[in-house]
Amino acid sequence: MALALDALRHGWPIRVAGQVLLPAETAFAPGATAPRMLISAARAVTLKLANQREAAVPEAPVLIRAAEPFDLDTARAVADPALDLAYPMKGPFAAEPIEDADAARTAMELARLAGILPAFLVVPPHADEVQDVSGADLAAWKDTAHLAIASRARLPVAAAENAEIVAFRALDDLREHVALVIGTQDGDRPPLVRLHSECLTGDILGSLKCDCGPQLNAALRAMAAEASGESGQGGWGILLYLRQEGRGIGLVNKLRAYALQDVGYDTVDANNRLGLPTEARDFPVAARMLDLLGVPAIRLMTNNPAKVAALQGVGVEVVERVPHQLPPNPHNARYLETKRDRTGHIL
Repeated sequence: MALALDALRHGWPIRVAGQVLLPAETAFAPGATAPRMLISAARAVTLKLANQREAAVPEAPVLIRAAEPFDLDTARAVADPALDLAYPMKGPFAAEPIEDADAARTAMELARLAGILPAFLVVPPHADEVQDVSGADLAAWKDTAHLAIASRARLPVAAAENAEIVAFRALDDLREHVALVIGTQDGDRPPLVRLHSECLTGDILGSLKCDCGPQLNAALRAMAAEASGESGQGGWGILLYLRQEGRGIGLVNKLRAYALQDVGYDTVDANNRLGLPTEARDFPVAARMLDLLGVPAIRLMTNNPAKVAALQGVGVEVVERVPHQLPPNPHNARYLETKRDRTGHIL
């Protein structure tokens, strides 16, 4: 899996279920052409293909053919919404049957995990060395049983001096998730827990386009208040910091979504125009981290009932949803409204 993801980032082809796929965004093969492309369902909707029979299955990848073979320039114009104005007249395209739907979904997931646009040239098989990957490989890679505690250490932080950081790592996965345990672990009282997906722009750079940085800092302060007894009840807390930038679509694609928001799309529509899901976080990873920490039940800091349901669906007992709402600013007001109106957040 790691080799397949590395191949996609470098623009090299992979083979899934016998099909050789060349990533449209990163490929650098001069003169490469292909009669067909594999794109995501969301991108097919943007390209007005959803009314075709082979493209009408919800959430299913779509195989398309044009009158002329795709070269890299036309393939990138199909894949990248940033080029929609420069190449407004695309197609016409015909959606074709997909012989192996599982393999197509695997390819879309691999693109997301590699942080590239989910679009591939389907090139003829060739004798050159190509990285093989299968749906079974992807499932094994995502199996959270491989996640283990790699290291832990005392880490005083600004919000709480009595804190410990725990790093988690899985073989074949370069992402290293961490937990910050604030206070003394108490088996009798469920901890106050915040699942926080990595946000470079918000957590580190202080972006005003989202509420990630303020939510992170407020969560740490709330956990510190529990640990110190200021909350009136005592307790402890855990921040799970998950390496899932942009809700799982990656930093580069998140910035692409920001650019689309600047021209009028909301968060959901921007992701979909990129051909990416609105929600792609891996909640089983969080469940595994809690299990390794010996935490069966939690009080979850979130405004998102779907997050509660997702954790409960993977075996975490959420005994309380603790609201975690912060005031908007002029730059993130629409983002928060979209959370409320389109993704069900209680704001």
